[in-house]
Amino acid sequence: MKKFLSILFSAVMLLSFCSCSDTRSESLQRMLESLTEKADFGGVIRITRDGRTLCEIARGSTGEPLAPPPYGYIKSLDNPKKWIIDPEAAQIVRDIFKMALEGKSNETIARILQERKVLIPMAYWQEKGIRKGGKVTQPNKYKWCKTTITKILTQQEYCGDIINFKTYSKSYKNKKRYDNPKENWVIFKDVHEPIINRDDFELVQTLVVKTKRRAPKKENGEKNMFCDFLYCADCGSKLWYHTNTTNKEIHYFSCSNYKKDTRGNCETRHYIRADAIEQVVMLELRRLAKYLESHEEEFAKLLAEKTNADMLAEQKTLETELNRATARNEMLTSLFAKTYEDNVSGKLSDEMYMELSHKYEVERLELKTKIFEYKERLAKISEMEQNKDDFLKAVRKFMEMESLTAPMLRELIDHIDVYEKEGGKKSYTQRIVIYYRFVGYLELPSSEDENYKANTRKGVDVEYIPTAKSA
Repeated sequence: MKKFLSILFSAVMLLSFCSCSDTRSESLQRMLESLTEKADFGGVIRITRDGRTLCEIARGSTGEPLAPPPYGYIKSLDNPKKWIIDPEAAQIVRDIFKMALEGKSNETIARILQERKVLIPMAYWQEKGIRKGGKVTQPNKYKWCKTTITKILTQQEYCGDIINFKTYSKSYKNKKRYDNPKENWVIFKDVHEPIINRDDFELVQTLVVKTKRRAPKKENGEKNMFCDFLYCADCGSKLWYHTNTTNKEIHYFSCSNYKKDTRGNCETRHYIRADAIEQVVMLELRRLAKYLESHEEEFAKLLAEKTNADMLAEQKTLETELNRATARNEMLTSLFAKTYEDNVSGKLSDEMYMELSHKYEVERLELKTKIFEYKERLAKISEMEQNKDDFLKAVRKFMEMESLTAPMLRELIDHIDVYEKEGGKKSYTQRIVIYYRFVGYLELPSSEDENYKANTRKGVDVEYIPTAKSA
C-alpha cells in the first residue's frame, strides 16, 4: 500500500508538472504511462487534481465551457458546447452596464429593474423553460438584489470569453465548491459573441470596487456624478455625498472619516460644495483641452516624460525576474524527473524521494504565482502607450461637449484629492488636485485663466486652487 501511495503521489506530481510547464517532454509522458502500468490494480487509475478528473481537465483546457452559460446567453441548439446570445436577457445586461457607467449604484440599478417589472434571472429561466440548478429563494420574481447586479457586472464572460476552473471541489464526496485563485483560471478570449464591449467592462470593474453605498433618498435627488471620485487629501478616506437638511438645493461632500461626524480620526471635515467641484473640474478640463489644442507636441512630450523613465526601469526589472523564475521552473521539472529516475534505480530512497518531491512542488507553486504576477504587470506596462492615446482621445472628445457627463468624467479622471480650506474669516482658499486616468497628476504651465471662486454663503468667498502643494 505504501508503494502504491508513492506511485500515485508521483503520478499526481508528474501530471502537475506536465500540465503547468511549457516544456512537456516526451520522457515525462512516458513516465506517467509507466506509473499506471506499475500500479496493477486491475483497472485504469483515475488520477485527480484539485478534485477534478483528467477528463474534466482536458475538456476545460481546450476551451470547452465547463459551467452553464450566464444570464444573457443560452446554449446553441446545433452545438451545446457553444454559447449564443439570448436577445431578451442580453438587453437587460446591456442596460445594467449602461446604468453602472452612468454612475448608478448597484442598489439603484436593482430598484430600477424592479420598478420596470424585469424578471430576476432564476424566474426568467423558469418562465422560458431553461433548466438551471438551484431554486428560487426570492418570493418576488421582480425583486432584484444588488448582489445579483454585482455578479453580472463582474462576469468577464460578457466580453466573449470562456473562463474555466474558477471553482473546484476538494473531493467527489464533498459537493461544496471553493473559489480557485485567479492564477489557476484558464481563460479563452473572444470565443463567443460579446454582449459588452471589453473597454466598458474594464471601466465598470473600477467602479464596482469603489461603489459600495446605499441608494440615495428620493427627496435628496439622484446620486452625484462625483461620488466615488473625491478623497480626503489628509487621511485618504472617501468623501461622502450629503444634502443639506434645511435647504435641499445645497449638496456637498465631506470626509467620511471626520471625527465629529462619523467618530473617525480625521481632524478636519474637508467640506466642499457639489456645484463648486463641478465648476472647478470643468475649468481644469477646459484648460487641459486648450493646452492640447494649442501645444499638441508639448502636451505629448509632457505625457511621455511623465511615465517613460519609471516605466522602462520597472519593465527591465520585471523581465529579468520573469526570465529567472521561468528558468528555475523549467529546472525544477528536470530535477523532479531526475529524482524519479534515481528512486526507480534505487539510488534514492522512497523517504528522500518524497521529501525532495514535496520541496520541489512547494517551490514550483510559488514560482507559478510569481510568473503570473510578472506577466500580468508586464502586460499592463505594454498597454500604457495605448492608454495615453485613449486619454488624448477622451480629452478631444470633451472638447466637443458643452457640459460634463458622468461617462466622460470616468473616462478622464481617476480620483480627486480635496484639501481643507485655509485662510481668514471672510476669504478662504481650498486646494483641489485632479489625478487623471493612466497619467496621474499633470501640472500644466501657468495660464492667464483665473481660478474658480464661489460665494458659499453670505459674505464668505472661497477660491479653489487646482494644483498640488509644492514640496
